[in-house]
Amino acid sequence: MNIITKIKEILVSTAVVASAVSCMPKLALDKVSPELPETFKYTATADTASVADLEWRQFFNDPILQNLIEKGIKNNYDLQIALKQVASSQERLLQAKYLQYPDISFGVSGQISKPSKNSMNGQSLNLFLGQSHVEDYNAAFNLGWEADIWGKIKNQQEVSRVQYLQTYEASKAIQTQVVAAIAQGYYNLLMLDKQMSVAKSNLELSRNTLDVTEKIWKGGETTSLGVQQAKARTESTELLITQLEQNIAIQENALSILVGENPDKISRTIEMSDSSLPQNISAGIPAAMVSRRPDVRQQELVLLESNSIVGIAQANMYPALKITANGGVNSFKIDNWFQIPASLFGSVLGGITQPIFQKRQLKTDLNVAKIQREKNVLAFRQSVLNAVGEVSDALVSNESLKAQEVKASEQVTTLKDGIKSAELLYKGGMANYLEVITAQANSLQAELNLASIKRQRLSSIVDLYRALGGGWK
Repeated sequence: MNIITKIKEILVSTAVVASAVSCMPKLALDKVSPELPETFKYTATADTASVADLEWRQFFNDPILQNLIEKGIKNNYDLQIALKQVASSQERLLQAKYLQYPDISFGVSGQISKPSKNSMNGQSLNLFLGQSHVEDYNAAFNLGWEADIWGKIKNQQEVSRVQYLQTYEASKAIQTQVVAAIAQGYYNLLMLDKQMSVAKSNLELSRNTLDVTEKIWKGGETTSLGVQQAKARTESTELLITQLEQNIAIQENALSILVGENPDKISRTIEMSDSSLPQNISAGIPAAMVSRRPDVRQQELVLLESNSIVGIAQANMYPALKITANGGVNSFKIDNWFQIPASLFGSVLGGITQPIFQKRQLKTDLNVAKIQREKNVLAFRQSVLNAVGEVSDALVSNESLKAQEVKASEQVTTLKDGIKSAELLYKGGMANYLEVITAQANSLQAELNLASIKRQRLSSIVDLYRALGGGWK
């Protein structure tokens, strides 16, 4: 009956203390609403639909690129590491669900003590027990439990929950980066292929010009300087082809590593002109982008975590109600250790502890936690601002590159016509070799530039897709 009475008294004390909770101040976090524009800059209308809502398989319709992305999602080591972190956080989240339950342990111990014969204990043992040593054998269950009066355990569980969600959002953010990087590398490879094709075509023209110049030189109608200039032009194009071969091999290696494979050739069956991405791109509204981007969501979860940490630091300053209990069998002789009920014992202890002087540690922890929360508010706002800026940059780049591509295509057409005119005039003796070489060089550079602009345009669309939060679905 004594143990039952004590338990009742402890429960009554718990109820009394819990009733005071409503009187304590709370340090709740006010809702953080980032300042967002109604629409993105460089968009004509505020369409709520967004290209980022498309799954990556719908956005990228090239089967070869789809296969590369699929392998990257499966094998990329950065993404695999992130998924392992998610699994680790999931285990911690599962463990956090049990924080509200008491700690229970079972222990068995045996002790033999032999005091000095000249000591009081030694003489007492010899006098009353007729032996020079004492034995003690114990087998007991031990229980410890802390009442979550101030929400400390609840906040600890919340910390585990948002940490798990952070790792999940982080893995999604890495996937968007991997998907974008693979697409960028693939389009860069197509650009290099196109530039290689242009360089080889130009090499054939240069060699034809060199043959014509040598024939004219042998006929005595030009100097050896013309032959040397035409030969140098041919050698320059051959050098460019060698450099392009190097760049193609390096890009293939980089793509192989991105998809988690050893460096190897990347098969491709289409040219850059055949590749396509959605052209009528809708960016949606900034508010939807914030909820879609994994890195922004992750930063918002960091803010929620810091708020829970403030709650934990605050709870540490208030009284803690702890209950401990143990019970089992105990005996000073091993042969009657498990005699029931003679060897049974039990105890219950309940206590309230109020920190008074901790060298200002608790107050410092609380103030530091509040400052860290304020820092995370700023970091969250900054992440939102950066996200809006990335979308705006991608939008303006896409529009500008669209216009640049039109102008570059017109320039290529004009310079190709110029090559034909220069060759006809040169063969007819109405133009010199420098005009032909210059026309070929200008045309080569224009075609290389056009391929680069097309690749940049594709890249800007991929950047916009990633910036809007696409690629993790």
